[in-house]
Amino acid sequence: MQNASSKLKQTLFVFLLSTITFTSLAQTNKYAVYALKFATLNFKIPVAFTAVGTTRKDSTEICYILYLLKGNNKTILVDAGFTETPPTYNIQAFTYVRPDSILKKLNINPNDITDIILTHPHWDHIGGIDLFPNAMVWMQEQDFNYFVGTAWQKDIDNSTFNSKDVHKIIQKNIDKKLTLIKGDSIEIMPNIRVFTGSKHSYESQYVSVGTDTDKVIIASDNSWFYYNLTSLLSVPITFDQKAYVQNLKRMKNMVKNIDFILPGHDKLVFSKFQKIVDDIVKIK
Repeated sequence: MQNASSKLKQTLFVFLLSTITFTSLAQTNKYAVYALKFATLNFKIPVAFTAVGTTRKDSTEICYILYLLKGNNKTILVDAGFTETPPTYNIQAFTYVRPDSILKKLNINPNDITDIILTHPHWDHIGGIDLFPNAMVWMQEQDFNYFVGTAWQKDIDNSTFNSKDVHKIIQKNIDKKLTLIKGDSIEIMPNIRVFTGSKHSYESQYVSVGTDTDKVIIASDNSWFYYNLTSLLSVPITFDQKAYVQNLKRMKNMVKNIDFILPGHDKLVFSKFQKIVDDIVKIK
C-alpha cells in the first residue's frame, strides 16, 4: 500500500509539474502591444474617400501608425512606416517623426528590432525597413512577387508604391533578412498568426497577436478606420472590394471587442487605450 501511495504521489507531482510548466510556457507566449503615431496628414479628407458607399458628408483626419510587439525575447514592428514619400506626394503635407525616432520614446533603438511583419508594401508601410538592420522582414510571397515584378509593368497603376522601396526589400532578401510567407492563417511565431484575403495590395496580410488580456488583431490597412469595420465598407484601394468586406467580417468574428481590431490610420486608437507618452498608447 505504501508503494502504491508513493507512486500516486509521484504521478501527481509529475502531473502538477507538467501543468505548471505548460502554463508558464503559455504565459511566455504573450506580447505587449503598443501603437505609435509617427505622422499625421495636415489636412482632413472626406469620409467618402475612405469608405466606398458611405452617405456621410463629413471629413476625417488621417494619421500613420506603427504597431510594436514586445515578448518572447522579441521586439517586433508591424510595418515600418516611411522615410520619404513617392514623387506624387509632398512630405510637407505631413507632421512627421521618423519611425526610429518615435521608438526612442520607449527607449528602443533601431538595432533592437528583431522582426518586421510587413502587412503590405505601400510606400507608407515599407519605406522604413532599412532603418532596422537586424530585423527579419516577414512578407507574403505573392505580395513580394507582385511588388518587385508585375507592379512596374506597362499600364499597371503603381501610384501607391515607391520604386526605391523595391531596392530596399530586394537588399533585405540578399542579406538573408526576408522570410516569405505562403498563404493564409499561418503562425509565424508563437502566438502570432497572419491572415490574407483583403486584397488591399496584391496579397496584403493582417496579424493576430496573443496578449495578457485578449487577442488583438492588427488590421493595418485591411481596415483604414474603425468606421470601415462598423459600417462594413471597403476602402477604395483594393483589388477586390467584396473580398475586403468579407475580411472585415472575418476580423470582427475573431475578437470579443471590436476596439481590439487595430486600424491603419485612425486617431481613435490613441483615445481608446492607455497613454504611455505623447503619441504612444498601450493596447489593453
